Amino acid sequence: MVFYRSVSLLSKLRNRVVQQPSLSNSVRWLQIQTSSDLDLHSQLKELIPEQQERLKKIKSEYGKVQLGNITVDMVLGGMRGMTGLLWETSLLDPDEGIRFRGLSIPECQKLLPAAKPGGEPLPEGLLWLLLTGKVPTKEQVDALSKELRSRATIPDHVYKAVDALPVTAHPMTQFTTGVMALQVQSEFSKAYEKGIHKSKYWEPTYEDSLSLIAQVPAVAAYVYRRMYKNGERIPMDDSLDYGGNFAHMLGFDGPEMQELMRLYVTIHSDHEGGNVSAHTGHLVASALSDPYLSFAAALNGLAGPLHGLANQEVLLWIKSVVDECGENITKDQLKDYVWKTLNSGKVVPGFGHGVLRKTDPRYMCQREFALKHLPNDPLFQLVSKLYDVVPPILTELGKVKNPWPNVDAHSGVLLNYYGLTEARYYTVLFGVSRAIGICSQLIWDRALGLPLERPKSVTMEWLENHCKKSA
Repeated sequence: MVFYRSVSLLSKLRNRVVQQPSLSNSVRWLQIQTSSDLDLHSQLKELIPEQQERLKKIKSEYGKVQLGNITVDMVLGGMRGMTGLLWETSLLDPDEGIRFRGLSIPECQKLLPAAKPGGEPLPEGLLWLLLTGKVPTKEQVDALSKELRSRATIPDHVYKAVDALPVTAHPMTQFTTGVMALQVQSEFSKAYEKGIHKSKYWEPTYEDSLSLIAQVPAVAAYVYRRMYKNGERIPMDDSLDYGGNFAHMLGFDGPEMQELMRLYVTIHSDHEGGNVSAHTGHLVASALSDPYLSFAAALNGLAGPLHGLANQEVLLWIKSVVDECGENITKDQLKDYVWKTLNSGKVVPGFGHGVLRKTDPRYMCQREFALKHLPNDPLFQLVSKLYDVVPPILTELGKVKNPWPNVDAHSGVLLNYYGLTEARYYTVLFGVSRAIGICSQLIWDRALGLPLERPKSVTMEWLENHCKKSA
């Protein structure tokens, strides 16, 4: 891992260090802030020059080093396994799962500030971590929460833009429309039109990104209230944090639902740069499109059935199991239903992953939440049975590299338990979460001066001729 380096903030920061194991079992030193500096922007401003120099050094010293061989299978297989992007905020290991700036999900749960002792991590803390590579103090997280609330006002034209759509339009269509309507306030767009030096691109990008992160929960909540609660808006509560306020504006004020939303937003925020939504956001932003345009494009990728839409498919499939077989289904009956699904040419949603080769840690932390708060819920018990039944069947098929459950296999059951039963809306929750990861990396894209993305494409004829010459 190379995310953590000492930075020259001695005038403002005092650091204590804790030793954590890295992916290679070597020693990694994690800096945990204990300073009274509450301004995220100023800390980022001091970090950037060192990281710019670091990137220059990598390019000058290692620019010609090969990272691997590209095969025809990779070109035809969605570029899987092909290393081709710089993404600083997170790294996905096939066996250990996601690490946010080097921290696993269990480590984040232990180290990031929570709303209450022993509670789930606050998403604001993860945002600070992704941007600075440092674990913030509770005071710094509280200050960031306050700043995000100050940026969260939604202009009336955004609601009007959403209202122009049929109320039956898919929630992601309405959500993306709202994000696009926010674009008229883009500070980056205004600064670029006036003329701004490229070394300063990151500053209006930062302003846009924090405002976008602050505003998407309110837009998302409006879509939910418009579709399912007669359009009655619930104002933000200035006493609540980011995740708690999102639950509140949706209409859920129970403390457990607020804790679930904090966990949900945190674990769905980032999953390195190669997934469809993250890559789309990075690609569009590489053309110097502002964060609103870039994130709206990312949302359209997230809305696809093979990406974010899968979380709604899981709950719908689980409910179809209950409708046909009842809540007290045995494992043998469940095996028969799984085979029935597979033999009909469909997949069992919520299992498998493009990179992971073990059970998704995001699934496991949601399972732990369920064991703590809803161990007797029939749908949770059904999910537990699926965990035992599905992987052996997928392994028997021999066509799946990863038969284990992913993040989508569990989230719908938790949301359903607390009353958010509208599965069609679930991808919007995913989208709100992704704003934190995509926008954090976008700020660093601009700070590091990353170029326009332009890979080479080829035709089948070119592949045939090239392979014949190489034979």
